[in-house]
Amino acid sequence: MLASDNLNRRFSVAPMMDWSDRHCRYLWRLLSKHSLLYTEMVTTGALLQGDQERFLRYNDEEHPLALQLGGSDPTALAECTRLAEQWGYDEVNLNCGCPSDRVQNGMIGACLMAHPQLVADCIKAMQDAATIPVTIKHRIGIDDMDDYEGLLHFVATVAETGCSTFIVHARKAWLQGLSPKQNREVPPLVYDTVYKLKQALPHLSITINGGIRSIDETREHLEHVDGVMVGREAYSNPYLLASVDQHLFNSDNPIRSREQVMLDYIDYCDRQLLAGSRLHHMSKHVLGLFQSEKGARAFRREISENAYKACANTDVLKAALAHVL
Repeated sequence: MLASDNLNRRFSVAPMMDWSDRHCRYLWRLLSKHSLLYTEMVTTGALLQGDQERFLRYNDEEHPLALQLGGSDPTALAECTRLAEQWGYDEVNLNCGCPSDRVQNGMIGACLMAHPQLVADCIKAMQDAATIPVTIKHRIGIDDMDDYEGLLHFVATVAETGCSTFIVHARKAWLQGLSPKQNREVPPLVYDTVYKLKQALPHLSITINGGIRSIDETREHLEHVDGVMVGREAYSNPYLLASVDQHLFNSDNPIRSREQVMLDYIDYCDRQLLAGSRLHHMSKHVLGLFQSEKGARAFRREISENAYKACANTDVLKAALAHVL
């Protein structure tokens, strides 16, 4: 029996390695209560053989929250999905889009698009292991396998499991010759391919991802697909999220100011410092909060020059805030 899925995926923030950790997600949640948030990708090996507390811990305020897994062994993915449900995650997502050499060597990420039946077997095992929704994130193609019919076959094969939510990065991935960073920038964005996929499979929930930078662009995409996932822009310019609830989820709550968000994040950092966290692990996420505002450069400099010091506390953040008030 497939899990019921009541999550609103109209707007979500992408899983981003080294960026979307629990501190960053707490900051995003201060800005938007309704956006669906995703963890960094966690490999099945790291989760089953490593420190589960480290990889699965989150703040209760982060809900709705999805765990993204990397792996290709159905048994291991099933066990990790059980763990996700036990820890209270709202969704589990299988990564079929990461192009790095490291994940390719472990048959993880975008290379799985060449093996649609294996992906379907993984998704089915994950579904059977828990009652929370299981979703997938993938590219429009890989290397020379970038024809629309191949994409349609991949999605249709996975959809036969009952998986109904597909998050599609509207670029193909070059698995040889391009770095992960280049794979986020060099292959062209082909939004029309994702729109066409939705038209062909209207019963599926299709979320588009890749290069989206504003609420206006989000609205334009929502004319064609069910959801929009924003990645790097949400990190470099987090205040983008401040108006998401009002413009996309019909919230009547007032839009919070940058200063309000920063003061609440300082309170959070104080609590985390008492629990043993280091300031620079948290402060890096606010560097873009005052993007384009007067004093933003001094704000960033104050944090960059002082937050890494062993004795650093939230006085650094307070001093930084003074530059933009």
